[in-house]
Order: sequence, then structure tokens, then C-alpha cells
Amino acid sequence: MTQISIVIPLYNEEESLPELIDWISRVMKTHGFLYEVLMVDDGSTDGSWEVVQTLAQEHPIKAIKFNRNYGKSAALNVGFKHAEGEVVITMDADLQDSPDEIPDLFEMVKSGKHLVSGWKKKRYDPITKTIPSKLFNGVTRILSGIKLHDFNCGLKAYDQKLVKTLDIYGEMHRYIPVIAKRNGFTKIGEKVVEHRARKYGQTKFGIERFIYGFLDLLSISFVSRYKKRPMHFFGSLGTMSFLLGFVFVLGITWEKVRAIYILKTGDYRDIVEQPLFFLAIAAIIVGVQLFLAGFVGEMMVMNSHKRNDYIFDETIGLDQ
Repeated sequence: MTQISIVIPLYNEEESLPELIDWISRVMKTHGFLYEVLMVDDGSTDGSWEVVQTLAQEHPIKAIKFNRNYGKSAALNVGFKHAEGEVVITMDADLQDSPDEIPDLFEMVKSGKHLVSGWKKKRYDPITKTIPSKLFNGVTRILSGIKLHDFNCGLKAYDQKLVKTLDIYGEMHRYIPVIAKRNGFTKIGEKVVEHRARKYGQTKFGIERFIYGFLDLLSISFVSRYKKRPMHFFGSLGTMSFLLGFVFVLGITWEKVRAIYILKTGDYRDIVEQPLFFLAIAAIIVGVQLFLAGFVGEMMVMNSHKRNDYIFDETIGLDQ
């Protein structure tokens, strides 16, 4: 059985690929690992796919080429589905992750960890990337309760049972530890890894990835709590809104009844002349809608089978 599957998403990395694969091959042979490399070309517009085709003739490589750029999460998701190794390693294709870390990551997973995340303690990135990254990691630690320093490190090791439960899209690759914890894989570790300066090309990610990332974090946090019980969220909000509006309507009605029948005075405003009455009615309507949304959510199938369907142009060593 294959011991290690190395999943490498790539996008316009034709210069770094030969050096990366040779480096991986040396490490694997030195330690005697049975391994496979799964390369997912995320719609590269340079010569990356031609380089992959050439490398596949000499190395144990399986490869998939997307017909367009879907994003890193999509590439990882497809790679995970085809990985056969007992331990699955993910790493970036730009040579900033060191394959020399693989043996230690492998041993940590085999010793009982479900997931081991790399920590680029010393980074060779511009300040425009490191400062937002620190903020992102801090917020994620607080919201998830997972004590990792670098959630977004591309160099990670997984137990195969874990990767087969993952279904990631959008920018959710940054939150795989959060998803793993939600799925019951709580043995999450961390290892300080070498971070190398970029040798070829330039980074493919902009500041917008952090904006999308935070939105995905909110989505994951919500889904992890209420995916199986949407009524608990929408129903609770709806009930509170309905009761609040109902109490206000009762209060306004009581004031009119009190003025007419107890105080016997004509000094009062009609119910429909008070702005609070319309706010109360709005609260009741919103409450009913939220409650119905929760009820419908309970009856719907939460996961679409089409969410992660991607179109492949070509594959190597795989059945389409």
C-alpha cells in the first residue's frame, strides 16, 4: 500500500516543478517510502501542464488539469479524493515548502495525530502578506479554539481517514483544521517548518483572499454549529422576534383599554397612529419568516452533490 500521497495544487509554476519533483524523489528514496504525487493544475496559462506530462514519465505522478482556474480549495478537494496513501501531505508548488519536512510530518501522523499543520515561524514574505496573516490567524484561533499559529500553511500532513471526510470549496482550505475538528478529528498538532524565499515568479494571492477567507470562516463557524439543526438558530431568532413584537402590541393595546375603560379619558392615541405599533408588526412578521426558514432548513438536504463538480481537460493515471 502507498505510504504517502503528496498533493500539490499548482498554478503557473512551470519553472519550479522539475526542481520540486526531483527534491521530493530524493527525500522519498532516502527514507524508502512508497509514495505517489498528485498534481492538480488549476488552469495554468503557462507551460506547467507540459512540464507535468514530462515529469510523469519518470516519476510516480498522477495529474489532473482543470479547464480553468477554480482556486486552491478546489484543487486540494480533487487531490484528496484521489489520494491513496496512508498519510496525505499537502504542499505548495513554488518551492517555499521544503520536502525535507515530509518524514517528520509522516511520523507525527503515524504516531496518532489526525492532522499536523506546519508553522512558518520565520517567514520570507512581504509585510503586506505577513501582517494580514497574523490578524487572520489570531481571529481564527479565537473563534475555533484551535491553538495553531499558522492555519494557512500549505505544508500539512493528514491521516487518510480525515481527508476522505473533507469537502472544501471557496477559500475553505485555510480552515481545514476547523473543519477537521468539526468532523470529530481533534488530534491536531503543529510543527515548525522551514519557509524558503520564493525562487521563481511571484505570489498568486492578493489581499482579497483575506476578505473572502473571513467570510468563509463565518460560514464554517455557522455550519459547524447549525448544519444539522438550523431550527435551533432560525427558530430561536424567529421566536424572540415574534414574542418581542407580540409583547409590544399587547402593551399598546393595554394602554388604549386602560385609557378608555379604567381612566375613562379620551386622551389617548389610536393604536395605528403609533410608530411602535408598526415596528411591533414588523418584528412579528420577521419572526414568522425566520421560524419558517428554520423549518424549511430542517427539511432540506444540506449538501449539494454538484457543489464540487469540476471539469477536467486531461488526466494522467486516473479514470475520468
